[in-house]
Amino acid sequence: MFDLVSFIPRAVVQSIPLLYGATGETLTEKSGNLNLGIPGIMYVGGISGVIGAFLYEQAAGGSLNPVLAVAIPTLACLLGSALMGLLYCFLTVTLRANQNVTGLAMTTFGVGFGNFFGGSLIKLTGSEVPSIALSATSGYFSASLPFAEDLGWFGKIFLSYGFLAYTAIALALISSYVLRHTRTGLHLRAVGENPATADAAGINIGRYKYVATVTGSMIAGLGGLYYVMDYACGVWSNDAFGDRGWLAIALVIFTTWRPNVGILSSMLFGGLYILYLFVPTGMNLSVKELYKMLPYVVTIVVLVISSMRNKRENQPPESLGLAYFREDR
Repeated sequence: MFDLVSFIPRAVVQSIPLLYGATGETLTEKSGNLNLGIPGIMYVGGISGVIGAFLYEQAAGGSLNPVLAVAIPTLACLLGSALMGLLYCFLTVTLRANQNVTGLAMTTFGVGFGNFFGGSLIKLTGSEVPSIALSATSGYFSASLPFAEDLGWFGKIFLSYGFLAYTAIALALISSYVLRHTRTGLHLRAVGENPATADAAGINIGRYKYVATVTGSMIAGLGGLYYVMDYACGVWSNDAFGDRGWLAIALVIFTTWRPNVGILSSMLFGGLYILYLFVPTGMNLSVKELYKMLPYVVTIVVLVISSMRNKRENQPPESLGLAYFREDR
């Protein structure tokens, strides 16, 4: 029988990296920047957190301070992700490079960066397996509320996650509120829709693109940190992220650029992503592969339906992916 109480927590755990990536990419795209480097940024965020945690564990020995054990990897993750966002903005906003090519190049660079430093750390530890385990640090990231187990199915479904899971939901709600109910959000949406008009109104186009993209990159990087420190229990293995970064970009289309909708949508994607583990398919591997296609098929269907409805609120920002040339205004 289908065990719903076991399925939902695993779907939620799968969904959190997607939610971080989708929230960060939504903020970025609202400024008119199409950042296809999100998979690489998540990778850099993950390895930066691993480097910070590794250095702190080596320096502290066996006694870790809980605050520092969480703060150092988190700050390292945010710094690495922010630098990736700054690099993207420098190339696409300042130098006006092609956004599609730049994003794809950054994904390749981010994965290579993570694999290089991940492999270096593995060699430093002298591990016999191609991975590095930071279980002591991971324990602080994955710790849930102490009374969750005493509440039965309710505690398991709603209260059995680490603090980064709840942070992802909070960031999605805050991002949605800022975009729809604040002057800053209004200006950001104006920059993404029509930068020439926004520029004429006195809005600093470059500043909004930089801030939105760097902030979005930092949020996406937290998805990589969550994957390593919580989902993977502190174990770093090269090329372990799979296609989660690309799924996060697909989730932006699925949610029609609304971060609050991304909360439940990411859980749906997370459930579809692992559905093949809960549906009996026997030894038929082809059926399992078909189940793995479900998140992408659902995205395509939603894209087709939203295009047929042709509602303006369901469409991407009008200047998405286009460099802004002020002299052409």
